[in-house]
Amino acid sequence: MDAVFKALADPTRRSLLDELFRDDGQTLSALEARFEITRFAVMKHLKLLEAAGLVVTRRRGREKLHFLNPVPIRLVHDRWVSKYAEPWAAGLSGLKSRLENPMEKIFEIYIRTTPERLWEAITDPEIRSKYNFGARVTSDWTPGSRFEMGAPGAPGPLGEGQNIEVDPPRKLVQSMVALWSEEVKSEGPTRITWEIEPVGDSCRLTVTHDELRDGANDELYGGWPMILSGLKTWLETGELLTTPGSLMYSGNN
Repeated sequence: MDAVFKALADPTRRSLLDELFRDDGQTLSALEARFEITRFAVMKHLKLLEAAGLVVTRRRGREKLHFLNPVPIRLVHDRWVSKYAEPWAAGLSGLKSRLENPMEKIFEIYIRTTPERLWEAITDPEIRSKYNFGARVTSDWTPGSRFEMGAPGAPGPLGEGQNIEVDPPRKLVQSMVALWSEEVKSEGPTRITWEIEPVGDSCRLTVTHDELRDGANDELYGGWPMILSGLKTWLETGELLTTPGSLMYSGNN
């Protein structure tokens, strides 16, 4: 967390995050044009933000795009802020969910666990319910198979879709239709990609949620920071998050 606080302490780096908040997936040239500092200075600030996990980069052809990753901020919220000011801090968790052009959203987190254990936590219905708002995801987890998401405390099905690529314990690609409200159901299918990469005694988990239309309902992707924060908490400590959102369908809220 020290790297996160250090990165957020600089006003220029906070401004860079604000720019990605307004328009995610920008090139270095696009970001440079918004600041009265040198290209090298912008690169240096972006490297510090990337090292802190607040920015994730992806290559698209010859371009390198920069995406805002809100998960570290969610972790700060869950560890310190939610204990004292949960109602006031609810706006902080929406940092990612209010983005204007959600064509593609990337979330990254490091978890001290093995790839096998992380894969189990993603695909086992009972474990999934511990950090996924109380919802279970059931499937036989074979390529082309169907999956369903639901919970005893939900008024109906919460989601359904198809497993496009299943490569345990490294990669899972799914097409999903959200069903928890008529508003999200009308958005149609979107794609979710889970990628697991071992790093020392930990794993880097990257979740990419794409094939979203411009202006898509932010309920489709706004919950990822809380889900991934809960996943990390449970795998590393065995404890459950108790924020209101994390208990939505658990029957304990």
